[in-house]
Formats: sequence, structure tokens, C-alpha cells
Amino acid sequence: MESNAHRNIDPNPELSDQQPEKSLSPFQLAMRRFLRNKLAIVGIFILIFFVLIAIFADVIATHSPTASNMYKVEAKADSENWLGTDSSGRDNFSRLVHGSRISLTIGFFAMLFTVVIGVTLGSLAGYYGGKVDGFIMRITDLMLILPFLLLVLTIIAILEKINITIFITIIAFTSWPTLTRLIRATFLSLKEKEYILGARSIGASDFRIIFKHFLPNAVGPIIVNATLMMATMIIIESALSFIGFGIPQPTPTWGNMITEGNSLRMLQNNWEAWLPPGLAILLTVLAINFIGDGLRDAFDPKSNQ
Repeated sequence: MESNAHRNIDPNPELSDQQPEKSLSPFQLAMRRFLRNKLAIVGIFILIFFVLIAIFADVIATHSPTASNMYKVEAKADSENWLGTDSSGRDNFSRLVHGSRISLTIGFFAMLFTVVIGVTLGSLAGYYGGKVDGFIMRITDLMLILPFLLLVLTIIAILEKINITIFITIIAFTSWPTLTRLIRATFLSLKEKEYILGARSIGASDFRIIFKHFLPNAVGPIIVNATLMMATMIIIESALSFIGFGIPQPTPTWGNMITEGNSLRMLQNNWEAWLPPGLAILLTVLAINFIGDGLRDAFDPKSNQ
């Protein structure tokens, strides 16, 4: 009986607690580490809050965000206009709510298109090397040499008429070089791994090798950079709108709402027009950065040591 009892006792309970983790995939382990990051979880809740506002903007805001009322120009907050009106008599609260939809849409799709371009070019350069790598890298170097802001402003000035689709396209086509270099470096580090050489030896196609072996191993850096890039895109839109090169009025974005505060009179007397969108940008960018930092620490535990 005693021998049976001794057999049932785990001699090393610490190892038994760690045993389940050994059976988890690297992605599952990364998600477990991510969920332990309190700031990242807070960031997710803040981002979900703004996403829900953007989705249900038509329900939350009853006034039109573009309709002007010249009888209520720069009106103070009241029961009808919760955040007052701007210099054209448009309801600030409606513009804030609908602006979340435009700003988040620009941030997400500009990031998405940038990731598609950067991952595609970086994959081709890192996998094939040689002339393909040389050609892509020379274009990448040229794009990195050109001042980003000057390049964007020049393109916008040439096109004159800007809408959301054109704006997203311009930002995406000028933001891909950094991600391209990162993906290329990742592919080069994986190129001589044994499982890659094994896949080539059995005759696997280039497409299969890239999508089955290379990209899954690069998914961590891609996700982290894509998350942080979305925050950058929102800031870029806000900055360009503030100097008059973003989405034109009357389309509401957080960026062109802040433009209302570009005079001392508006800063002092009509803070309802510019402070709420400024806080919205601050909270959204902080939330996305918290998520990005959490993902970085989850996929690369050595980064926070």
C-alpha cells in the first residue's frame, strides 16, 4: 500500500505545472504571455470602445456631421449640441463620433495596404536575392532617402482633389520601405535553415515554401509592426489634416477637427471643438501602442529583459 501511495505522489510538482506549456504551439505561448500584460489588455478595451463608437456612429450621433447651421456658429455646449458647434455651425459631437469612423478607417486600411506592399516586396527580395533583391532594395533606399513629409505633401499638392481612398493610397505607397527591409532581413536569416533546405530538396514550389515556412516564422514581427503602424497612420492623418493637406472639409476626421483650434481665440473660447478629438487621438494611439508593446514582448520575450 505504501509503495502505491508513493507512486501516486508527483516527486516534482513544479515540472508537472510546466508540462502543459511544452505542448503548446509558439503562437499559443505568445498569446498566453500577451494576456498577462495588463497594459495591453487595457489597450484592447480602449480600442474596442472606439471601434464600437465608429460602428454605431449613426445611432449615437443624431445630428448630421456635415450640415451647417449659420445661426449657431461657435455655439457653446447645450442640451441640443453636447459639445457645441464649430466655426461653420456643425455639431461637434456628431463630428467627433463620425470622425472616429473616418480616422480609424484611414489608420486600418493604410496600415493594411502598407503591410501587403512591404511583406510582398520584402519576401521577394529576401527569398530570391540576386538581381531581384538588388532592384527592390535600390527602390527602397530611394524611398527612404526622400523626406516622407515632403514626398506626401508634393503628391497631395499635385493631385489637388483628395478623398479617403486617394489619401490611404498615398500614405501606403510612401510608408512601405521600413517594413520591406524588416521582412527581407527575416527571410535572409531563415534562408539557410535545415527545414527550408529540406523543403527545397523534395521539390516544393517557391510559393509553398514562402507561405508554409517563411511567413509563419515572420508572423510575429509582421503583427507587431502592423499594430504600431496603425497608430502611426492615425497620427499622420491628424498631422496632415492640421496643416490643411489631409481629408478636406466638411468630411469629419479627428485631425481636421483639431484644426478648429489653430487660433488663440478658438483655443481659449471654444475648446469643445478641438480638445475632445485631441483626447480621442491620444487615447487611441496610446491603446494601440500598448497592444503593440504587448505583442512585441509576447512574440519576443527577450525584448523586455
